[in-house]
Amino acid sequence: MTSIAVFGANGTIGSAIVREALRRGHHVTAVVRDPAKVAERHVHLTVTTGDVLDPRSVTAAAKDQDVVVSAVGGGDGPGHLATILPAAEALTEGLRTLGAQAPRLITVGGAGSLRTSDGKQVWDAPGLPDFILQIMHAHGDALDHYRTVTDVDWTNISPAAKIAPGHRTGFYRTALDDLVTDEHGNSTISVEDYAVALLDEIERPRHHHQRFTVGY
Repeated sequence: MTSIAVFGANGTIGSAIVREALRRGHHVTAVVRDPAKVAERHVHLTVTTGDVLDPRSVTAAAKDQDVVVSAVGGGDGPGHLATILPAAEALTEGLRTLGAQAPRLITVGGAGSLRTSDGKQVWDAPGLPDFILQIMHAHGDALDHYRTVTDVDWTNISPAAKIAPGHRTGFYRTALDDLVTDEHGNSTISVEDYAVALLDEIERPRHHHQRFTVGY
């Protein structure tokens, strides 16, 4: 059994990660601002109050954990700009306080900075709305930050271009910085299979100090 603290545990992706971890028998601590909003109930689930933007709160939540997962979002575009990079900075600052006892950090990233088949990046596609670009670049800025961090064991997982609730198949493919697409050029992943990939990375670590991506 692995002890996993999940920031953003009541969001769409965060709650799927919590369910997948519990399904596999791990102990999960859901770290949220309002514990009343966590509907999941399980003998191996603990719910606690915390703030991913406060390094001291991160340190407190991370102590005695094996892994810290951040699945926080910011709602709209401006919300992401105000949340994602500051969260990345607070997470790394809070974890490095624990020194050698710091748990591994796995964060939910974005698809915008992934390379497409034409050698560009997803966020270079024409016609993207401003709020989508803001979300993409917020995650890109956070990834840039993580790539400067050498004293925290981090992994950033970018979803496919389209991620939405669906079905858990247990199937996915991975790449590092290239967008995963099917034979028709579609790039998709269900939230449930994204959670499968994230828990697989926890149980069988392969991407230390790296970003990787998952898709069908």
